[in-house]
Amino acid sequence: MIRFEQVSVRYGDAPAPAIHGVDLTVPEGELVLLVGPSGVGKSTLLNAVSGLVPHFTGGTLHGRVTVAGRDTRTHKPRELADVVGTVGQDPLAHFVTDTVEDELAYGMESLGLAPEVMRRRVEETLDLLGLAELRDRPIASLSGGQRQRVAIGSVLTPHPRVLVLDEPTSALDPAAAEEVLAVLQRLVHDLGTTVLMAEHRLERVVQYADQVVLLPGPGEAPVVGDPAGIMAVSPVHPPVVALGRLAGWSPPPLSVRDARRRAGALCERLAATPPPQPPAPSETSPGAVVAEAVGLSVRRGRTEALRRVDLRVAAGETIALMGRNGAGKSTLLSAFVGLHEPAAGSVRTGGAVPHRTSARELIRRVGLVPQEPRDLLYADTVAAECAAADADAGAAPGTCRALVGELLPGVADATHPRDLSEGQRLALALAVVLTARPPLLLLDEPTRGLDYAAKGRLVGVLRGLAAEGHAIVLATHDVELAAELAHRVVVLADGEVVADGPTADVVVASPAFAPQVAKVLAPQRWLTVAEVAEALARGGREAAT
Repeated sequence: MIRFEQVSVRYGDAPAPAIHGVDLTVPEGELVLLVGPSGVGKSTLLNAVSGLVPHFTGGTLHGRVTVAGRDTRTHKPRELADVVGTVGQDPLAHFVTDTVEDELAYGMESLGLAPEVMRRRVEETLDLLGLAELRDRPIASLSGGQRQRVAIGSVLTPHPRVLVLDEPTSALDPAAAEEVLAVLQRLVHDLGTTVLMAEHRLERVVQYADQVVLLPGPGEAPVVGDPAGIMAVSPVHPPVVALGRLAGWSPPPLSVRDARRRAGALCERLAATPPPQPPAPSETSPGAVVAEAVGLSVRRGRTEALRRVDLRVAAGETIALMGRNGAGKSTLLSAFVGLHEPAAGSVRTGGAVPHRTSARELIRRVGLVPQEPRDLLYADTVAAECAAADADAGAAPGTCRALVGELLPGVADATHPRDLSEGQRLALALAVVLTARPPLLLLDEPTRGLDYAAKGRLVGVLRGLAAEGHAIVLATHDVELAAELAHRVVVLADGEVVADGPTADVVVASPAFAPQVAKVLAPQRWLTVAEVAEALARGGREAAT
């Protein structure tokens, strides 16, 4: 169905090609997963299938890409639209209408389908993706995850033979991600649809893949194989694979169910080791409150986004806000920076009322990294962004650039932010906000688009800030991040707080929010592979003495 023949792509004056020597075939009716570190060319490879490379993005394409027999060099994206449906990393760039129902119908209208066919398919897609209650909603009023589901639905309605998806579950809560993946599986198994998907959250998708294509590094030829074989050697792999490597299981497990079947001996070894103590917040300024919401209610248009929320954030504390898409997580973060005025109750940040405080004063108290990092990036180069961040924060020259080097090793000063991958742009935006070293740091989906190595570097930076007394509140669907970093987890549902407590107490008891290690080793209270590795090492040392 999809054929790459010695394909290379080079952009402008770039010193090296984005992808090089790609020679592979994606058979009809298979789900093929594309993996690799951030910035190795995954999005470029996907865009070559839809014809966006080179017709829209520019650059030079060498070699040949064919989809259902059509050569993308001679067929522009509009001439492939009846065969290929594409969802990129940024759903906002995908939309052309104002409401959910209109967006689902637009692609079919462009292809000239009959009205009765369009109506039936819209209804089917609304039900498949759980969008029926949102059908009349303006797209601008939706949460990030809801927008992502609408974007996926808009490419499903024309019934393309090929789906190309770039990080399709990155903004989805765990339950919504499972629903989307179940729909994709049904399309593959029942209708013979071909799916080519790039995804960093491999714990969600790798067990569903028929093949895995690994891009090891920038410009390196891909490695193709079955999921277990590739995961055994891949530098990027989910926690369940890391646990399997640690325990010496071969081939490594791809799912929690597979790992649980093999975990008996490991559980016995760990049973003699005391479970890890939950991390304690920094003792710097113990008890100092840096932000507080009391009985906070917020309305967004006709929707009551928050209802009587009470939340107290102390210095040195890291809190993960979790909950389904549209639960109010982003709205709560926005209230702490004054973007939404309370309809009832109160909110204070650093002692100030945020919606009545000037931006110049507020930036010294709180920093927000939004879901869309481009909202913070306006300069033409990474170096210019860093220089502006240093000036705005009154920091020493080079402060922001040092943070970028820590989070994004190898990115050149002259790189334009738009030429970065979604994950790299997020890391740059984070560095810009961290330059001011605000006492309170708010992060909205901070690991979206980040590979496991980049996420590890981010965790290291955030732990360092928390140890210095900075408070961190992150809204996330990444259960592995919450398990690794957060002292507390607060779960929101329909704008209300439904759970608030130490991370282990909240996530271990939840089928939706438990990390993979907790599911494999339950009822023991282990959350991360690092905890298990440290316990095994400690047990080995004690046995030796």
